[in-house]
Amino acid sequence: MKNSILSYALKTRLKKIDFFKNNPHIAQEITFNYLIKNGTNTVFGKEHDFKNINSYSSFSNRIPTRSYEDLFPYIQRLRAGEQNILWNSKIKLFSKSSGTTNAKSKFIPVSSESLINCHFKGGKDMLALYLDNFPTKKFFSGRGFILGGTLNKYKNYTDGDLSAILLSNFPFWVNFHRSPKLSTALIQDWEKKLKLIVEEISKQNITNLSGVPSWILVILKKILKKTGANNILEVWPNLELYMHGGVNFGPYKKQFQNIIPSNDMNYLESYNASEGFFAVQDQANSDEMLLMLDYGIFFEFIKYSDKEKSDKKYYQLFEVEKNQDYILVITTNGGLWRYLIGDIICFTSLSPYRIKISGRTNNQINVFGEELISNNTDKAIKNACLKTNAIVREYTVAPIFISKSSGGHQWLIEFEIIPRDLKLFTYILDEDLKKNNSDYEAKRSNNLIISPPKITILNNGTFYKWLEKNKRLGGQNKIPRLSNDRKIANILLKINC
Repeated sequence: MKNSILSYALKTRLKKIDFFKNNPHIAQEITFNYLIKNGTNTVFGKEHDFKNINSYSSFSNRIPTRSYEDLFPYIQRLRAGEQNILWNSKIKLFSKSSGTTNAKSKFIPVSSESLINCHFKGGKDMLALYLDNFPTKKFFSGRGFILGGTLNKYKNYTDGDLSAILLSNFPFWVNFHRSPKLSTALIQDWEKKLKLIVEEISKQNITNLSGVPSWILVILKKILKKTGANNILEVWPNLELYMHGGVNFGPYKKQFQNIIPSNDMNYLESYNASEGFFAVQDQANSDEMLLMLDYGIFFEFIKYSDKEKSDKKYYQLFEVEKNQDYILVITTNGGLWRYLIGDIICFTSLSPYRIKISGRTNNQINVFGEELISNNTDKAIKNACLKTNAIVREYTVAPIFISKSSGGHQWLIEFEIIPRDLKLFTYILDEDLKKNNSDYEAKRSNNLIISPPKITILNNGTFYKWLEKNKRLGGQNKIPRLSNDRKIANILLKINC
């Protein structure tokens, strides 16, 4: 009965999803007008003459695109207790995410509107779409494991991982179906937290998981060790769904399939970040994600190929092309105006608008003009593993700078299963990169600029030690895939000794 009621409540949302799927440009126009109205009387709105914005043209002319560094002075004022700076409702929450060039961490304002009408709505829509695709499943028969981060409370505000902010503000019906208990989920000490989480959830009927893949794997392996089980289904026989996002799942999927050996296990991807919830997988047999157009976010796009142009064009949704990489620009109900989030997406469908994440603008290697992005390297790793029966736990790539001979890329890899033939693994990796990136292919020609990849196998646990050393233990912290310098690589090599 309880399952039926909750399922019905979630499915009522499907009609509204159908509306923006069928009327995407109307949905974005409604969002645009809503944002301008709510920003007009803010400090930012007065500085940029919002009251005279009556079209996209006037909007784009009055407001330049901004990075986090550009918005930082406004955010500092919010953290000092001022209000009505970027948005017209009170901002008391800040999502803390990985750092910028100028600071260790970013603090993204979270308004009540972005919390409820974006982040929470995204979570509910994930469930609604899942139940629509798998109507016979009994998702609510057990509990969902959500790995939370930590919170810090100050006089004027609270900051912390987005996961922790969401956990602390979830409606009652979510907490009723969630594990571990809140007091455990928000423990600051990660080693203590992981131990208590394992003790608590290993005894429960867990039907679904949510969190960053690398950290969920840590938990699952600890549970197997504690229980002595051969696979996680011996602990949780009713486990049916893993909801993930934030990183490419490809390099991790084989590890999950080994730990959860079931053809009935489902994997659902979303595209969410501290800045907002943007897209969710809406089809059972495709990893494309539906762009969510009624969450209070207005989208603009820059062609990735135009990123260095001083006069680059900004595209609205109705102007985008299929199979083209775009830099994402967002305006949100949290007060981010024409914000360069740093992500690269590619449209896989224009009716409805579906996307895949290609990478990040600041997570690439472009030392030799090769312009490798994480989408290229993730695909290459996946293909090399598939053809050599290897499993990669984590990896990062750093440049080998040109000295007497050509330069190259050093791949620091922590394997779950090491390939029997490392030379073949390297060859397949290299060939796949050439196939999917013409700039890399050109630079690899005759080894003139870039030599073949150099694979360095790291000891198990090296990346975990790096996260610990850099105080980045936690559910939202991820391993940087690509770097244009050797800072991370050199530290990892030192840890590995």
